[in-house]
Amino acid sequence: MPDETAEPTPTAAGGDQPASRAPSRRALLGWGGAGIALGAAAAGGAAAALRDGDTVVPAADTGAAVAFHGAHQAGIATAVQDRLHFAAFDVTTKDRAELAQLLKDWTRAAERMTAGHAVGEGAYGGLPEAPPDDTGEALGLQPSRLTLTIGFGPSLFAKDRFGLEGQRPEALVDLPKFPGDNLDPARGGGDLCVQACADDPQIAVHAIRNLARIGFGKVAVRWSQLGFGKTSSTTPDAQTPRNLFGFKDGTSNIAGTDTAALDRHVWAAAKDGSAWMAGGSYLVARRISMRIEVWDRTSLREQEDVFGRDKGEGAAVGKAHEHDRPSLKAMLPTSHVRLAHPDSHHGAMMLRRGYSFTDGTDGLGRLDAGLFFLAYQRDVRDAFIPVQRSLARSDALNQYIQHVGSAVFAVPPGVRDTDDWWGRALIS
Repeated sequence: MPDETAEPTPTAAGGDQPASRAPSRRALLGWGGAGIALGAAAAGGAAAALRDGDTVVPAADTGAAVAFHGAHQAGIATAVQDRLHFAAFDVTTKDRAELAQLLKDWTRAAERMTAGHAVGEGAYGGLPEAPPDDTGEALGLQPSRLTLTIGFGPSLFAKDRFGLEGQRPEALVDLPKFPGDNLDPARGGGDLCVQACADDPQIAVHAIRNLARIGFGKVAVRWSQLGFGKTSSTTPDAQTPRNLFGFKDGTSNIAGTDTAALDRHVWAAAKDGSAWMAGGSYLVARRISMRIEVWDRTSLREQEDVFGRDKGEGAAVGKAHEHDRPSLKAMLPTSHVRLAHPDSHHGAMMLRRGYSFTDGTDGLGRLDAGLFFLAYQRDVRDAFIPVQRSLARSDALNQYIQHVGSAVFAVPPGVRDTDDWWGRALIS
């Protein structure tokens, strides 16, 4: 549950760009012959796009559309939305051509949904004998800054599957087992992942639901996670969100407008060894269970000692303000901030986009609640792994949390235009 994954950095404004032009209507049996498609209802008067692929403009307009095309995928440096629906998929087809067609179909659908447009004939008005193209629950809703971000898991590169074993990036490593892990195989792994973020939960769920629909017979949902209450921000000028323990989280996250920090710590480069990943990133997803009831009976002093920050302002030990540079030596050696800070890891940083979750009870009368940790980085071996090793070994927070789900994905660069598609450089 790393908190101090970056240092405060200056920001620069970026320009707006209109949302991408929607493709023409599909034929009746389009989308790979499945005869189904998807989309949200067209959002009249939606705001201009917020991203041009290289820069991000912080926005709070929940009706806005985020541009889909760009050098990098949206949903990484993009200003963090309020809601999440994350899904991992197993690829069930054994045909590489079918996999490529699926990725093309998903890309075309993502273009439409993120722009707030219906796909095909929509949820009604089409051929009565055929299923509607749209499931309909997003009719009348605006895009709500929906972003869809795809990633490829290590298992997709397994030998004798799609001939991709020679294309697996060196940075896409299988995560080691860390002390204290209690990982559920049903909540981890996956050949593909899609991260849907939006300010309206129905928009995010609609997107994942319809991608799964389009992929029927080619992919199957392995696991998914809903999230609310973002626990980190890529807009440091905005109020820092709080996690379910009540503490500000991601105080020093990388700013989505800090291109120098993004290039150094988030975006992969061709010289890193995998040319098809240039402009992409590596995502670590961890489902972290938080022992809410135990924490709620812990004294304020101990809570603040565990984190190394005060609960009100969010200031580090001995400091007055949240963004004052922390003095690590003033903290307990087991404090979370001290162990996770870049200064404790030769400057290692990650861009975080985590969310809180509650999923009923754990069967023992306690809330099943916690943090769905999402972190993007240029190389997992240089960032998440060394940071998590340190935390797993010594973090005082470990008595209140446990990692129960885990996955890692290679997130390819963005879709450049309407002729491009997710993963083209890899699959082609």
